[in-house]
Amino acid sequence: MKLECKHVWEHISEYLDQQLDAALLMDIEKHLENCEVCSAILDSTRNILVLTADNRTYELPVGFSERLHKRLAKEILEENNGKNPG
Repeated sequence: MKLECKHVWEHISEYLDQQLDAALLMDIEKHLENCEVCSAILDSTRNILVLTADNRTYELPVGFSERLHKRLAKEILEENNGKNPG
């Protein structure tokens, strides 16, 4: 089965926690091999987990959350319109 980016994003936590069934795991890994956007999101998520694992508090830059949500919405919209091959 060929996954779309939004489906990969929905399973990033389960992927990192190694809680996916074998078939979905294989589909996600195949997708990650060819999709720079999802690979970057996976790497970013891993980095966030490492940074937060020691209970230190980090202040996000002003407007970070808004920019992140806009970027994700744009990526999803482009994928839905067929502009993003991921």
